[in-house]
Amino acid sequence: MTRMPAAERRVALAHAALAVVDRDGVHAATTRAIVAEAQMPLSSFHYAVPSRDELLRDVVELVVADESDAARAGLLADAVDVRDAIRRTLTAYLDHVRTAPGREQAMFELTQYALRTPDLDDLPAEQYARYHATAAQLLSAAEAHLGIRWTVPVADLARLTVTITDGITLAWLADRDDRAALATIDLATAALTPFAEPAV
Repeated sequence: MTRMPAAERRVALAHAALAVVDRDGVHAATTRAIVAEAQMPLSSFHYAVPSRDELLRDVVELVVADESDAARAGLLADAVDVRDAIRRTLTAYLDHVRTAPGREQAMFELTQYALRTPDLDDLPAEQYARYHATAAQLLSAAEAHLGIRWTVPVADLARLTVTITDGITLAWLADRDDRAALATIDLATAALTPFAEPAV
């Protein structure tokens, strides 16, 4: 570890921080806990990262990229029509949440923590801009993949989609009710499908 370049060390620390917040929550992600998880000396932390709060930005990046990959996997499956594609994508996202509930809970915690932390007050907007951009990319990919066009601006539909996935996530974290979550996905699919029409 002593010869690891600073950039690689920072990535390793971000993964360690993610492991800590996933397992124990944001409050437990102290500098000491993070370096212990990474099996690094405490002195190496500030060599690689300006601050713990700065490292939390990297954690958000890791999780957003992971969520994006999960949703894309659903979209790129063998969907037969728009309704099927939407349902597959939302279901793939729910499966991802169910696989890593601590991680998803930590993302909500991080948002709330950042909203109350002056040095991170821009992070929630950045976090949700990434969510919206990912949703917009998926919606645009669906247009090409399915030969459709959306009847409302993709940016607006992306924001609605993120609002839906946030609600599904938080409700599932609260009650762990798979049946209810899938019923919500069916209703969300029915609500989103009419925004698509065949491309001319």
